[in-house]
Amino acid sequence: LLFVVGTVSCTLFLAVNGLYSASDDVIELTPTNFNKEVIQSESLWLVEFYAPWCGHCQRLTPEWKKAATALKGVVKVGAVDADKHQSLGGQYGVRGFPTIKIFGANKNKAEDYQGGRTSDAIVEAALSALRSLVKERLSGRSGGYSSGKQSRESGGGDKKDVIELTDDSFDKNVINSDDVWMVEFYAPWCGHCKNLEPEWAAAATEVKEQTKGKVKLAAVDATVNQMLAGRYGIRGFPTIKIFQKGEDPVDYDGGRTRSDIIARALDLFSDNAPPPELLEIISEDVLKSTCDAHQLCIISVLPHILDTGASGRNSYLDVMLKMAEKYKKKMWGWLWTEAGAQSDLESSLGIGGFGYPAMAAVNARKMKFALLKGSFSEQGINEFLRELSVGRGSTAPVGGGAFPKIHSVEPWDGKDGELPVEDDIDLSDVDLDDWDNKDEL
Repeated sequence: LLFVVGTVSCTLFLAVNGLYSASDDVIELTPTNFNKEVIQSESLWLVEFYAPWCGHCQRLTPEWKKAATALKGVVKVGAVDADKHQSLGGQYGVRGFPTIKIFGANKNKAEDYQGGRTSDAIVEAALSALRSLVKERLSGRSGGYSSGKQSRESGGGDKKDVIELTDDSFDKNVINSDDVWMVEFYAPWCGHCKNLEPEWAAAATEVKEQTKGKVKLAAVDATVNQMLAGRYGIRGFPTIKIFQKGEDPVDYDGGRTRSDIIARALDLFSDNAPPPELLEIISEDVLKSTCDAHQLCIISVLPHILDTGASGRNSYLDVMLKMAEKYKKKMWGWLWTEAGAQSDLESSLGIGGFGYPAMAAVNARKMKFALLKGSFSEQGINEFLRELSVGRGSTAPVGGGAFPKIHSVEPWDGKDGELPVEDDIDLSDVDLDDWDNKDEL
């Protein structure tokens, strides 16, 4: 979505305080202390990226605290409120909550934790990772456990993912590329460029991995490639420019640390990323997994297929897809169902009284919803969602305080609907002459 995780400031969707306090053995991590505490540390770290409103995170909290207490002095256990600190979550590709990462020998390549959500499973995984780290050190493979302070010689600034560009290769690689390019113009004698080099190299590797190569980091020696330096008015070093298809290049004026660079690259990626998926509610799992994983889920109830046909339904779906694209940085979930297919859900959301199509925005954590009162059009929906995103709009509790039973249904096949076939009636035994004399009856 991503950006990474959108926030809504609203009386309905109030921010919740963090799930951990100073009295816990879980260490609260923020963009201010993350680099010093985790990246530059020689310790093994388990870090949970969470959102306070996320039900799965709330259920994990007591287990995470128990694991932190059990591992105290052995393995560091931390937590990041990634709803509050979106840049930090974005830097590590956090797309859902909770996400747990293991920062081991190489702090610049965190591993995803895929184990169970109990304290026993977490402790076991931590000790297993610790054994691996110790064995690597014993064999000399870890290169000094990657404290985050390495020089190029120790492998920390490997430039393998920084693309070197020249006067000859620049245009065919960058201009009209569908990818986003962040290009550093440098001079070999420049001290600031030398300081940036390991940060740029580390960021290039992380960005390549997180964006599947859709955002590229490159470098141009401006003292050699003077045609490019002249074309883009390079006057000082390093100068970083951002190139996107169909747009004039813009200067990057953010911070010079790898985390700053990665955060901007992921923002650029989310700007160019596809919109979230629009899913039909064909089972309880589709509804719950979507609404539990996102701060809001936008649910549309479309008219019956016999009322609209395929073309009418597709026009409604197109409107939803356009809105999902427009609001993709909010990282909301998007769902639809056919009128009557989930009648209990319609009732719980007060849908039906205004006719179809209808739309509700649901906060599954608070079990409250807001209903679209305007037209089911780009303009009407945009107004509705914009009001929500700035904290306005009337809300109501979901009927019954929880989602009702969801029926499993066959997904729409994309075709026009067909009326049920009626049984043929055999008229051979009916004496039609009787009907000629009906007036006499």
